[in-house]
Amino acid sequence: MADTTFGPRGWTPARLGNLAGKTYVITGANAGAGFQAARILLGKGAEVVMLNRSAEKSTAAVSELKQEFGTAAPVRFVRMDLAEQASVRKAAEEVLKTTPRIDALICNAAIAQVPTRQLTPDGFESQLGTNHYGHFTLCGMLFDCIEQSQGRIVVVASLGYNMGLKTIRFDDMNWNAGYGANTAYSQSKLAQMMFAYELQDRAEAAGRNVEVYVCHPGSSATSLISTSGSRTMRAIWWLMTKTPMVQSAEQGAYPEVMCATEEALTEQRALYGPTGTREFVGPVGKGTLNAHAYDKPVMARLWERSEQDTGFTWTL
Repeated sequence: MADTTFGPRGWTPARLGNLAGKTYVITGANAGAGFQAARILLGKGAEVVMLNRSAEKSTAAVSELKQEFGTAAPVRFVRMDLAEQASVRKAAEEVLKTTPRIDALICNAAIAQVPTRQLTPDGFESQLGTNHYGHFTLCGMLFDCIEQSQGRIVVVASLGYNMGLKTIRFDDMNWNAGYGANTAYSQSKLAQMMFAYELQDRAEAAGRNVEVYVCHPGSSATSLISTSGSRTMRAIWWLMTKTPMVQSAEQGAYPEVMCATEEALTEQRALYGPTGTREFVGPVGKGTLNAHAYDKPVMARLWERSEQDTGFTWTL
């Protein structure tokens, strides 16, 4: 049943008040939904810090935003490659030095459908290493700062978590055998969700004041598949973008902006996103969350494995 909390049209940025004095940190914000989220938040007076891999694209994105909102618009970027743990740590340290408050960290960046198996510099399968391990360390390093402003962590997941194995393949997380672009991507997005739900449990048990929300953009016309997908996937996707089954990148940003800002959100063990056809498009609200995403023994094991693999231990 569709969620009508925010009325028949669902959540839209019209609900946002003045965000002056608030700061939002967004990964992968120089294009697609991340860029649109930055635009929406800047338009309401917030400060935005982008964490992006490409300095060139980031400079262009910042300049485009300053053209729209004025040269004094409080937007900047810190270079960070999520696929490299050293880069993540360096960027997090830079953010902590230059950013006194974080009202929400939006874990938006991802790579998808990488056609042939690749490893990150740290030796992880590229999609798991980038989408999950990179954000795992980043969230851990920024957690105390986020808590100081009673802020939020927003994990941008994907309906892809319902595909593939629907669990974590602990005996071969790097897909030394049986690599498939979609199955590896599905595992990486499921890992991100499990991390978020496990973090909810751990933060609550430790009495920590950070809310964690999980959302997905639905089917949005962003550059995700066109940047990392195979030629076939790119062609299929291009055809899909010409149908009503794909919405704009701006609409794809609504769920993450809602999860970062909306005070009426109370349920953290949920998946927010479009609630229309197959939950690909339509009014934004609370969608369907399948139980394999919060399988407690798997979540707890993944957390321990993530600490071990990244060498980053959370203090909660």
